[in-house]
Amino acid sequence: MAEELIPGIDPTAQPSGEGCADCLAAGGWWLHLRRCAACGRIGCCDSSPAQHASAHARSEGHPFITSFEPGEDWFWNVETEEYYEGPELAGPQAHPVSQPTPGPGGSVPADWREHLH
Repeated sequence: MAEELIPGIDPTAQPSGEGCADCLAAGGWWLHLRRCAACGRIGCCDSSPAQHASAHARSEGHPFITSFEPGEDWFWNVETEEYYEGPELAGPQAHPVSQPTPGPGGSVPADWREHLH
């Protein structure tokens, strides 16, 4: 039996990279990473200073984000503010374990905790 497709989740979408695309472009940093389940764009979590993942989801109409952290497996719907179960997405499932959290290495200020939401 084929797995039921969930509107807003594309299991074949590849991750856009190993870090938040917007933070990397602007020289910023993040606490945790999230992945758009529709297009694969990697963004930073809502605790991060810039909150790029949720902003992308809302502006693009892509309702589901998922964790891009090692060992985490969940989907969040930014429209309903509920957790969901979803299909396995195209790999990789998380940023490299060698990548620091917060990250990226060398860009995180010493007082990073004071900048979290």
